[in-house]
Amino acid sequence: MAAISNADFSDMQGLLRFGYGKMTEASYLLLNITDPAKAATWLAHAEVATAETKSPPPRSAMQIAFTAQGLQRLGVPEQIMNGFSAEFLSGMCGETNRSRRLGDVGENAPAYWLWGNPSALPDLVVLLYAHKDQFQQWVESIKFQLNEFGCTILQRLDTNDMGDIEPFGFADGISSPVIDWDQKRDPSGDKLDYENVSMVGEFILGYPNEYGLYTTRPTIDDATADLPSVDSSSDVKDLGRNGSYLVFRQIDQDVHGFWQYLSSQSGNDHSSTTELAEQLVGRRMSGEPLVETTQKTIIGVGPDANDLRLNGFDYSHDSNGFSCPIGAHIRRANPRNADLPSGTSDSRWGKLSRTLALDRLLGHDELDRDRDRVASTRFHRLLRRGREYGPLLNQEQRMEPATPGEASSGLHFISLGANIGRQFEFVQSAWLHNSAFDGLSDENDPLTGNRETVEGCPAANFTIQVKGGVRKRLHNIPNFTKIRGGAYFFLPGVRALRYIARTCK
Repeated sequence: MAAISNADFSDMQGLLRFGYGKMTEASYLLLNITDPAKAATWLAHAEVATAETKSPPPRSAMQIAFTAQGLQRLGVPEQIMNGFSAEFLSGMCGETNRSRRLGDVGENAPAYWLWGNPSALPDLVVLLYAHKDQFQQWVESIKFQLNEFGCTILQRLDTNDMGDIEPFGFADGISSPVIDWDQKRDPSGDKLDYENVSMVGEFILGYPNEYGLYTTRPTIDDATADLPSVDSSSDVKDLGRNGSYLVFRQIDQDVHGFWQYLSSQSGNDHSSTTELAEQLVGRRMSGEPLVETTQKTIIGVGPDANDLRLNGFDYSHDSNGFSCPIGAHIRRANPRNADLPSGTSDSRWGKLSRTLALDRLLGHDELDRDRDRVASTRFHRLLRRGREYGPLLNQEQRMEPATPGEASSGLHFISLGANIGRQFEFVQSAWLHNSAFDGLSDENDPLTGNRETVEGCPAANFTIQVKGGVRKRLHNIPNFTKIRGGAYFFLPGVRALRYIARTCK
């Protein structure tokens, strides 16, 4: 397949490129289609914001994504549906084994969800972003349109601009991969240093990924279809190109329970409680990492010095977890290792030498062999686009019991990727919920992990490694999060969206 030279921003939905962080208001409409023909008429002309740069920037942006059920309801033929990934077709809660791998068991089981289970699965989601001055009126106009054109609202999920702070009180939205839009990156060979730059095809279908390959996606053998061609020499059209899979999970956060538990473990001392919380997260509440940041090992972290200060680090100099506990949330979510384990550096060079790298590759380095426990992160990155909801509390309020009738708070987790299994599901099952992550045992992610015992493996503990001393352990950690709903969606390119609308007759 011939390489695609340029990212086609005019055919991408803008969420992929912009995230719309400057549009502080957002709402997500989960919809069911009651009249496919009417819904198709609306979809054919819906004003979807693209990834093109515009001057002045738009004041609002609408994005549209479908579940597999929604595409089928619109009449997308089976031969096209078969081109989508197995995970998308099955759905987030389509298999018992998937629910177990994702930690959706016990009180987090899909049977208890408000939406996303078989009895309340949306056909599509309309994501709405705008500046505050025009948000409510615009949302009401969209709702009116949808009602007129054959859609009913299953759920409206609102958000709250917390000023880049998530409900537990930590700075949020810090770490995200930089996409190589110019496609200058060469993914071939081993990467001995952690890099924060990712190939376009890791997140957007129809472009080369970190393997230098193209992720499987639906194509159409119809030269007349108004869709991008698979390549310049083919009449086969690409329904997936410029699209992405969108993972959506509504996650309630027990803010009061989180801080009260940690207070009980630290003798009710405010400073010790904060320090303990930061060890669970892996960052200071301000966003500063617990490990030292350097400018000599990280390539392409971001456009400014602040990105380097907050993200310019890996764990090569903290392999024992003395600065940032091995099981801390940010370390599990993004272990930041390269293709080879870090281990002890060659003191003559001050960093991993090529000879040592070869020794490890051939299995000659016994001392560091056991450190090769975490797969290379460049194949498992997520492009996060989530928003918080619920009341923003100050630290004093977080430490107190919940007030009667207090609204729940949490995160509308949204991630984008070209491969649900290799990205979201891998991170969720192999890193966040894996009780044996990086040599640990009987614990999972301290923030988002489900403490439900699975197959005899307890997970309600947390280890704090101590240099020159005895490790510290937290026991009987309660659930701090609860899944309220979730689904897998396909976020199509603009031309694919119009094509899908035309398939409905």
